[in-house]
Amino acid sequence: MKYYLIGIKGAGMSSLALFLDDLGYEVIGYDDAKEHRFTEDSLKERNIEIYTDPNQFELTNDIVVVRSPAIRDNHPELQRVFNLGLKNYQYQEMLGKLSTKFDTIGVAGCHGKTTTSSMLGHIFSNISGCNYIIGDGHGHADKESKRLVLESCEYRRHFLNYDIKYAIITNIEMDHTDYYKNMQDMLDAYQSFANNASKMVIACGSDSYTRYLEVDKPIFYYGIDDDNDIVAKDVEYRSDGTSFDVFIEDNYYGHFDVPLFGKHMLLNALAAIAICYYERLDAKEVAKHLKTFKGASRRFKETIIGNNVIVDDYAHHPTEVKVTIKAAKQKYPDKKIIAVFKPHTYSRVKEFQDDFADSLKIADYAYVMDINHDRELPEEYPGITPYTIIDKLKNADYINEEQVDKLLKYDNSVILFMSSKEIYILEELYIKRLKEKLNIV
Repeated sequence: MKYYLIGIKGAGMSSLALFLDDLGYEVIGYDDAKEHRFTEDSLKERNIEIYTDPNQFELTNDIVVVRSPAIRDNHPELQRVFNLGLKNYQYQEMLGKLSTKFDTIGVAGCHGKTTTSSMLGHIFSNISGCNYIIGDGHGHADKESKRLVLESCEYRRHFLNYDIKYAIITNIEMDHTDYYKNMQDMLDAYQSFANNASKMVIACGSDSYTRYLEVDKPIFYYGIDDDNDIVAKDVEYRSDGTSFDVFIEDNYYGHFDVPLFGKHMLLNALAAIAICYYERLDAKEVAKHLKTFKGASRRFKETIIGNNVIVDDYAHHPTEVKVTIKAAKQKYPDKKIIAVFKPHTYSRVKEFQDDFADSLKIADYAYVMDINHDRELPEEYPGITPYTIIDKLKNADYINEEQVDKLLKYDNSVILFMSSKEIYILEELYIKRLKEKLNIV
């Protein structure tokens, strides 16, 4: 069987491509974007061919088409598929079909789901084997394993397509305001997701909304307070990571050291540890492999040049921006923290402009780029610009790729590049110019 993935360079779609390739299927891809994206290297390593022009690849009846949610029905390549009557699925529909074939762990949440999924994939792969499809461009199939870790996105209720054994909910916050009407609408979606779990729900008890969930399955809460079922005690936040003891249902499970920073990462680790406990994994084995976890792609990825640390991070919601800046302060307490942020969607900036400002003000200085709007029209949001955020800050400025030299004045600093979109263009320009300035070949 052949699979043709339209929008293959997307983080989730590329993960699916790697997963299908591991299963032995022939995978071909199409994507409009001709510039390099962070997912391409892993696809090229597998010799997965990517077409960039409509009508370039001959479609035949033995092909199953999977399309990214970002590909609209009027796209010319998708129109070809419809006209030929080929079997086709949206990304979330294909994941739903795959989830029925495994004991699936669905990891959901406004933040933390990628890191938690990656932790679980890393731990299980090293102990007992694991399949995973994660929204950071990583997918893997182990034909000997019946377990699947599946990052489960709440966008347009996509995660309700999945057949899951465990539901992990890392947090519930308002997002995707172009779809969800209000917080109750969002909470209803998560409640439906939780009720899809056939065995149990693992939820963050420190979150403001998870305690409102009404589910007909056993639900266990994790956090740092004693009113949780899975509790981290004797927590120590250090410049080289975080250490803590874990008690589950009042019983000591084990001691853990993770090379990650911030309370949010501690909570992500607790979610992964909880699943390991209920799957009866040995705590010492879990601790050994959790200690070697390097983090998910585009989650606090560091490059050190001279005295400066360049951090690439996927943060695109106000809470994510805030915890990323706080993590930088924990790890680098003696350096200046410079935040560079590229917002994604006008609706998110309109809804969360005050929250973005509150998050960015934690940095010593902030720069805001133009708003990415791949699924919205600017004229639908008059007056919403980067200055909607900048004007609420005392230490902030606008920046674009032509103004990269604004960043060269900083020394002994952490430069945080935060966005779910193409901020890497500015980041790569900055690294190039900084190396030129320091005469580094």
